[in-house]
Amino acid sequence: MGKNVRVYRDIIRASVKRMDVQNRLIKLLEILKRHSCKQIGVSYMCKDTIADKLEFSYKTVQRLMKKLEDLGMIRQVPMKRKKEMMQTANAIIIQPVKEEISGKPPVKESKKCPAIKTTTSFLKQNIKNNKRKAVAQFSHVDKSLENSLKQANFVAHWIPDVFSYLAGSFYEKAETIQEFWKVIKQCNRVVDYSTNKRAFTGNQEIEIGIKAFKEFAMKVKSGVKMDKGQFAYFNGIVNKLMNNPLL
Repeated sequence: MGKNVRVYRDIIRASVKRMDVQNRLIKLLEILKRHSCKQIGVSYMCKDTIADKLEFSYKTVQRLMKKLEDLGMIRQVPMKRKKEMMQTANAIIIQPVKEEISGKPPVKESKKCPAIKTTTSFLKQNIKNNKRKAVAQFSHVDKSLENSLKQANFVAHWIPDVFSYLAGSFYEKAETIQEFWKVIKQCNRVVDYSTNKRAFTGNQEIEIGIKAFKEFAMKVKSGVKMDKGQFAYFNGIVNKLMNNPLL
């Protein structure tokens, strides 16, 4: 699924001219990917929740969804509650990347005989057939999602989104991003063990983490040797920033 999203990001950058629209579409794809753990590639979040998380308006989310559908990247499946069969939030399926087009001719649909009368038994049989088709369709989706479970690469929920997006621009594996954030948490020492109060608040941790990672990225690009490893070097940068009295 991570591979599909990376391919779709490149397609968005190539096909969408406006930079603000590009960024919004990519953010929407990322949040759909992060919140599709129950079934890999399928998100059941309602648009109101998505709008709150992205800090967009509801109508903006609707327009972005429509754009992703037009690009063939997602598909929205209407869902109903089992008890009262009322409409609920759509299931949003991230479509797999189409690598090849089948050369098979389209299957011809059989025409129903107009002489067949619509009876009660005929209607019941149609309902059963439709239910079987729906179950077969979703079981096919479940099977494909189950096969891609081993390739799932989701960042843990306790990693702040802003840090995850920044580190994800340089590192693909979720374990690596999580290790960088663990370094920041470990460097934030406890100052009051009775209340477990730490030297810096959560927002200050994020601010320091972003500064430290940007500095770390510049060091990597300049070719600095890290004899004790990248995490040890990053640990030194974080400690230096946390010991700075101006923070």
